[in-house]
This record gives sequence, C-alpha cells and structure tokens, in this order.
Amino acid sequence: MLAAVATGWFLTLGLRYFVPAVLPQVTATFRIDNATAGLAVTVIWAAYALMQFPAGALADRLGTRTLLAASLVLAGASTVALGLAPTVSAFLGACGLFGLATGLYGPSRGIALAATFPDNDGIAIGATLAAGSVGSAALPFAASVLVAGIGWRLAIALAAPLFTVTALALWRALPPIDGATATERSPREALGAVGRAIRTRAVAVAVSAVTLMLFSMQGLTAFLPTYLVTAKGLEGTTAAGLFALLFLSGAVFQFLAGRAADRYGDRPVLLATTLVGGPAVGALPFVSGLIPLAGLTVLLGSRLAINSVSNAYVVAVLPERVRGAAWGFLRTSYFLLGATGSVVVGTLADAGRFDEAYLLLAGLTALAALLYTALPSRAAAA
Repeated sequence: MLAAVATGWFLTLGLRYFVPAVLPQVTATFRIDNATAGLAVTVIWAAYALMQFPAGALADRLGTRTLLAASLVLAGASTVALGLAPTVSAFLGACGLFGLATGLYGPSRGIALAATFPDNDGIAIGATLAAGSVGSAALPFAASVLVAGIGWRLAIALAAPLFTVTALALWRALPPIDGATATERSPREALGAVGRAIRTRAVAVAVSAVTLMLFSMQGLTAFLPTYLVTAKGLEGTTAAGLFALLFLSGAVFQFLAGRAADRYGDRPVLLATTLVGGPAVGALPFVSGLIPLAGLTVLLGSRLAINSVSNAYVVAVLPERVRGAAWGFLRTSYFLLGATGSVVVGTLADAGRFDEAYLLLAGLTALAALLYTALPSRAAAA
C-alpha cells in the first residue's frame, strides 16, 4: 500500500516539475514570451492549491481510495491533453486540469497514510514525500533526455500509462477509508465543525510555521538555478545539477525526519530542521565555488523535511470527523500564501536585491523556528 501511494506521489510531484523543464520547447512551439510560459507553472500551482479544500471534503464523503485513484487517472488524462494541445490557450487549460487533478491527491494521501500507519505516520509520510522529491529530481532530468529525441509533446503524454497503472495498483492495495460521520452533517454544520477544528493552538502554531517555511521554499526553489548562474557564475547545466541535488538530499532528510519524529516527537525534529535550514539559506550570498555550494545545497535539502513531520502532526491533531475538510482547507490556505514567495523573491531580484532576498528567507525561517518552540505535543493537543 505504501509503495503504491509513494509511486503516485513520485509521478504527481515529478510531473509538476517536468512541465517547467520543457518550457523552452513549449515557448518555441507556440511562439510565446517567457512571461506567458511562466504563467503555465502558475496555473498548475494555483489550481493545485484551490483543489485542496474540495479534495479534503470529498475525502470525508467518498473515501481516500476513490480520491487517490481518481486523481491519478485524471492526471494521466491531463498529460495527454498537454501533449495534444493545439494552441497556447489549450495548453494553459490542460495545465489547469493537471493542477486540479493532482490537487485531489495531497489531502487524501496524508489522511490515508495516517489512518493506515497510526503509530508510524511520520516515517510513512516521510517515505512518501521522499519519493516525490526523487521524482522532482528524476523526471525533469528525464525530460531533458527525452525531449531531444521525441519532442516535448510525446514526452509528456508518455506519463499517461504510468499514471493509469499506478491508479490500478493503488486501488487494489489501499483498503477503503471513509469519513462516515461527514455525510450525516449539513454543509453549515460541517463548516462550523471545520472552523472549530482549525482554531486550536496546535493547528495555529503548526500551520503558521509551515506557511513561513513554504513561502521560503517557494522563493528559494523558484530562482535558485537563476541565482547560481547570475550571482555565482555557474554554468546552466551545473546549476541544474545542484538543483536536482537539492531534491535528492531532501528525499533523504524527509525519510530520516519522519523516522526521528516517530521516535523523539514532532517538536524537536521540526525545530532542528529549521535551525539547520535557516543558516543554510542565509549563507548563500556568502558562499562561492562549486564544492562549497554543493555542500550548502545538501543542507538546503533539509528544509524539505518539514513537510513530512508537519503533515503528520496536523493530520493527527485534527478531529477525525472533519479531518479531510479541515486538512484540505488548511492546505489551500497555506499553499496560496506560500506560493507568493516566488513573487517576492523575483521582485527583489529585479531590484538588484537577490542576496537580500535570501537573507529575508533566512529571517522567516528563524521566525518559524520560534513558533515551533511553542508547538504542543500531540497528547497535549488532543
């Protein structure tokens, strides 16, 4: 079951970074400018964020197995639509479909793993997110190899059968996990219950901190290759290699963090992760040379470990009767807020303040660390 869910996330997250990897070819095909091409990435992320709340509510009503399988099938269909898109408008529409389809996966994934592995949810979610990080590194690299030989259209469409096969495997491996009480409430009662669930101290602290971390990570990853080329003088291929290293090291940290959280608790691991990740991003303006930058990139990957531990914690402290809807609402909120990190860093970069942008991200990480010192244990939050 864990392998099927992790494989689905490998494809989901990997394809999300596959699309940006082929944007130069897409730009040439449709004869569009970089701003329009960049809009495709924005559409994917915005659609993904907006689907989180509906996906959580649907998970409560339909069960996580149905949502996870449907997400993979629809994502596969969207890759075919991307490959066949005759115009840029159709391509953007297919990007939106891909974002909406993959948006069904996130809330259901966390709920299913927490329900199946209640005593080891940290390592289960950590292993799954690590698979996604490997996909983020591997599939864009595969794109650079495939596109040269078969073109970007076929390269994207080839993902469709992979999504379909994984959906079938997941359907067979995952037992039905339903939120039976959700169907007994009126929409007004359900919204009231969600509101009460997300106003607890545990949820407020955890979500505030992870929003700061997501904002920082979005700002970091959106422009890290550009920064390495323009500010550090690296070749484009070298910068791309370091970018892949970020996700590969992140996969290791995610797995280790999930395991450590199950053994030592959530707060120590979250605090340790921010105390490593903050100085790492703050050191970027002061480090140069390939080897030092590679070592720093490995440390930057530790920031990805936040997700596995934070996800497991928030899902665990939410009431089971509204867990899907509440988790989906929270994910929509912090993904939309966190997505603005790339805009802020881009604006500072255009103003010649690239170094200051990364110092800002270090400061926000320090604020997240301060919040994590006040995070109650799961037992205290119950």
